[in-house]
Amino acid sequence: MYESADSPSVRALQPLLHDVVMCVAAPSFAASPRDGQLRGLSAAGFYGHDRRLLHTACLLIDGREPEPIGVQPLGPDHVRFTSVHRYPGDRTNDPTVIIERVRSAGEGESILLRNVGTVTRRLHVELALATDLADIADVKQGLTGTTVHCTAVPDPPGLDWRSRTGRAHVRVTGPAPVPEITDGPEGGTLTWPWMRLLPGESRQIRLTVSGSAVPDPPGHPRAPTAPAVWSEPVVRGDRRLVALVRQGLGDLRSLRLADPERTDPEGPEDQFIAAGCPWYLTLFGRDSIWSARMLLPLGTDLARGTLWALARRQGTAHDVFREEAPGRILHELRPADVDHGNGLFLPSRYYGSVDATPLFVTLLVEAWHWGLPDTEVDALLPYAERAMDWVVGTSAADEDGLLRYYPRQGGLRHQSWKDSEDAVRDAAGRRIEPPLALCEVQGYAYEAATGLAELLRTRGRHDRAERLQTWAEALRKRFSDAFWLSSPHGPADRYVAIAVGRDLKAVSGPASNMGQLLSTGILDPDGCRTVAAWLASPELNSGWGLRSRSADLPGFNPLSYHGGSVWTHDTAIAVQGLCAAGCHEAAHHLANGLLDAASHFEYRMPELYGGDARTPDSPAPLAYPAACRPQGWSAASGVAVLGALLGLRPHVPTRTLRVAPMPVRAKDAGPMIVEVEGMRLAGRPLSIRVDPATGVSVESLPAGWRCSTG
Repeated sequence: MYESADSPSVRALQPLLHDVVMCVAAPSFAASPRDGQLRGLSAAGFYGHDRRLLHTACLLIDGREPEPIGVQPLGPDHVRFTSVHRYPGDRTNDPTVIIERVRSAGEGESILLRNVGTVTRRLHVELALATDLADIADVKQGLTGTTVHCTAVPDPPGLDWRSRTGRAHVRVTGPAPVPEITDGPEGGTLTWPWMRLLPGESRQIRLTVSGSAVPDPPGHPRAPTAPAVWSEPVVRGDRRLVALVRQGLGDLRSLRLADPERTDPEGPEDQFIAAGCPWYLTLFGRDSIWSARMLLPLGTDLARGTLWALARRQGTAHDVFREEAPGRILHELRPADVDHGNGLFLPSRYYGSVDATPLFVTLLVEAWHWGLPDTEVDALLPYAERAMDWVVGTSAADEDGLLRYYPRQGGLRHQSWKDSEDAVRDAAGRRIEPPLALCEVQGYAYEAATGLAELLRTRGRHDRAERLQTWAEALRKRFSDAFWLSSPHGPADRYVAIAVGRDLKAVSGPASNMGQLLSTGILDPDGCRTVAAWLASPELNSGWGLRSRSADLPGFNPLSYHGGSVWTHDTAIAVQGLCAAGCHEAAHHLANGLLDAASHFEYRMPELYGGDARTPDSPAPLAYPAACRPQGWSAASGVAVLGALLGLRPHVPTRTLRVAPMPVRAKDAGPMIVEVEGMRLAGRPLSIRVDPATGVSVESLPAGWRCSTG
């Protein structure tokens, strides 16, 4: 039975983004079709703080749309659209009027009209403007709001829109003549009826676009006023990795946000990375933490800012709607409560994730090892202890002593990074419902407990440290007993289940989650080798990166959100773990596939992409059609792979930096690092050179530090 297109049960579909041109300057962005014309369709528009400020900006010259001929990104935050205007009466097909529109996130756009012909042109220029002031959550659902009435403004000339939930303003600020302005319920128009251009002459129109939610969200993150807080490394070696790091850091600069609050009014602002554009351009506990972890080789300031932004919003009370609890770390921050459709209604400050809290603890521990100053470590330590109390207490309340999630009705059903409705399925393809204990979450909890125990010992807190270490070892034993499943026909005789349900029933079917266990310490060496065998197998390694679900299972879909696609960050984390475990061959193949995939995305890695198998005649990998791009932890993955291939492991108690590069054989086609300048350790610049013939050399170690190689 088929439903008709006008059936009331047919829901709107999420807009596809695969052909959308994004320019980002968090918390603002602009999403455009490739011709630059905003027509009020799909996700197109100018946005700020989750509010669509403008969805229509349609340019007409002499009553016709210009003909698009090119689009050129000019950086993460602005893009140029080039089009031409031709005249049917001319005796040549050559374009004689060129239009260049440069669109800048958070600012507006400029329109340059150039007469490159030999005769004077009189142009009738018209720009139609309109908006629905829609919330980004409505846009994500494929909904288009009612067009908001606009009002003409004489000085400076422009248009204003205002609704119950938002406001927007467009102003003409450029050197062009003052336009004629019309306004009304369907939008407004700026018109230049007789713009005269001599041969070789040009005219420019400048527009500013601004606005906000109504009322202004108090304490909401804002655009940073200071430069990016990480170093800019110079990488020489594998050209793919060089390009991935460069592009990723550029995108991360555009995704920065700053907390309006500070621990010291005279101190530095606390910067962090928004999760991704367009849907998640805000503070996300899990995503922001992972981005900061991946960038630790470039300094600890981003980690410090991320930790403080989350510490200030750490749970203090029990709140069912927010899923808040004392010590729990924020999952998501929005300007207002949001109805995401399909029964999902989330508060502006939402705590429904099981993994952000242990990851917060580990970020502090790792930042400490990379040289976060002791004053900052000690100030943040009470927040980490409260977070660990939530982890231990939540596990103690579970009948199996595991870290499970128990979502409320109307909240997120799955509460780790695989959070879609069908994120957890068994080998037969059946959806498995919570409460669930996910495998990687147990690894996060173990890593957090052991790391915090080590930190506490250096502060003389031996009793608390021993209790945490004992708890962690008990969790490791429970994990070993509950999560391993036999596999008579796979690349190894067992694998780690994606999750354990009630009565310790393991969810069958290999998935990528086990790759995130490798560097947590919860696996013994034999377990690491077993997981490495699975990650290297064609079931999970697509040749372009790590599939989220085995291709041999029923229900595998290469373009499913979590049922077969490749996630950039998931692959990078697996590479980190494989390198840390000494499983270099598997790490090499995964890293090589990821870097080859990056070349097909012009090194701006999407959030996720297709998990089709790579063959000699297969097409290039395709981005998931609605994926965020740029996206925080995807953009940071280049630095994560860089650090993994160098085998970087700082240890602050012994002031030792371990450098253990991946072995490189002559027959290998890469990846290979030759030299990296501009990393940071304990606030000091650091340079590392790897030469297969002469070994590793490290320059500019901080005073009192030593290097251990191999």
